[in-house]
Amino acid sequence: MSRSENLELADECERVIKDWLADSTRVKNISRNTLAVGIVVLDHLRRKCPVSREDVMSKGGEIKGARSGLGDILEKYEIPRSFLKEVTTRQAGPAGQKLLENLGWGSMFASMRRKQRDRILLAMIRLLQDEVTNILLRENLKIDINRRAAPAAWIRMILQTASGRSTGIVEQHLVGAKLQRRFPSQTVANHPSHAGDVQTSRKGDFLISKLVYHVTANPSRALIEKCASNIVSGLLPLLVVPLEQVSKARVLAEEAAIDTDLTIVSIEDFLALNIIELATDDEVDRYSILADIIDIYNRRLAEVETDLSLRIELR
Repeated sequence: MSRSENLELADECERVIKDWLADSTRVKNISRNTLAVGIVVLDHLRRKCPVSREDVMSKGGEIKGARSGLGDILEKYEIPRSFLKEVTTRQAGPAGQKLLENLGWGSMFASMRRKQRDRILLAMIRLLQDEVTNILLRENLKIDINRRAAPAAWIRMILQTASGRSTGIVEQHLVGAKLQRRFPSQTVANHPSHAGDVQTSRKGDFLISKLVYHVTANPSRALIEKCASNIVSGLLPLLVVPLEQVSKARVLAEEAAIDTDLTIVSIEDFLALNIIELATDDEVDRYSILADIIDIYNRRLAEVETDLSLRIELR
């Protein structure tokens, strides 16, 4: 290929990766899973080009190397292994395949010399590395608390600050922290947010006696079906969602004919009421209870999550 043709292809590849990132972004920020699977795909093409589906994808539709080998690949590009333990979202496999399809499974590089091809692929990886750096430099969630405000207002402020970054992570770990503070003698499970109970054999996010808690930022029919299954099993499901999702959850519960059996509560009210009750029981101010819960939240988050920028800092 001529120099001008190489430059044209480099520009085209840059457009492909930017368009792919835009198409793969499900919230305001690009996810760690998306970036990681993109790096794995480009690493495959650096090692062999073009590739077949069998070369890079498992029978289950996952990109090879996106789980057990991910840490080694990340370190190869000077990204800390702690950035992501493994690519886990169900969207990652299709996203990786989409990138491969956009690059013609590497066929667009077929007429290039290996050194030229490698230069372009490294430039594409650098674009993803830049996004990784942006994530790693994110500040914690800093919350300016008006101590005279009602606890529900505190929780709303936390959720609003986390909006676009949380994707349910903050909500789940806030509820877990509240339960740990409320039931200190109980073992409150702490699962990573990607290990959703709908896709696993778990009864819910938290189970205390016969009460099973389901926490989500966006209630779905699949989750309502899980609640229905728990009801049949003799458990008492409690669905905790953001205030603006309560109406949707109730409609879904009515459609499933479990609206009289399922307790649905907003996370704002759920946490606020407990803060007030715990402060009354312990004869302390409400803010100190919130601070306790946030301390527990930060510890639980650090135990199982990779995005530690979701730690909360009260000011």
